[in-house]
Amino acid sequence: MVLTTALTSTAQIFYKIGAEKLSFDIFSIIFNVHLIAGLSLYAVGSVLMITAFKGGELSVLYPIIATSYIWVGLLSLILFNESLNTLRWLGIFTIFFGIVLIGLGSKRLHRKMEAAAL
Repeated sequence: MVLTTALTSTAQIFYKIGAEKLSFDIFSIIFNVHLIAGLSLYAVGSVLMITAFKGGELSVLYPIIATSYIWVGLLSLILFNESLNTLRWLGIFTIFFGIVLIGLGSKRLHRKMEAAAL
C-alpha cells in the first residue's frame, strides 16, 4: 500500500506538470507525456492496491492511502516551491498519527482475538 501511495502521489505531480502544458485542443491531451505517465502510474498503483486488498484487511489498508496527502504536500513543497503553512503541517501530522493509531488498533485487536481463541 505504501508503494501504491508513492505511485499515485507521483502521478498527481505528473498531472500538475501535464496540466500546465495543456491547450484547448485534443492533441495536447492525447500526446501529453506527463498526463500519460500519470495515468500509467495510477494504473500500476491500482493493480498493487487490489493485490494488497486480496491479502489484507480493508479497514487497515485503505487508510494508508491517506498518506498520499502527505507525499503530495511534501513533493509540492520540494518541486513547486509551494508553501505549507502551520495548518497544513498540522494536517500532515494528524494524518500520520491517525494512520499509526489505526495500525496499532489492528495489532491489538489481532492479539485479543488470538488470546480468545486459545
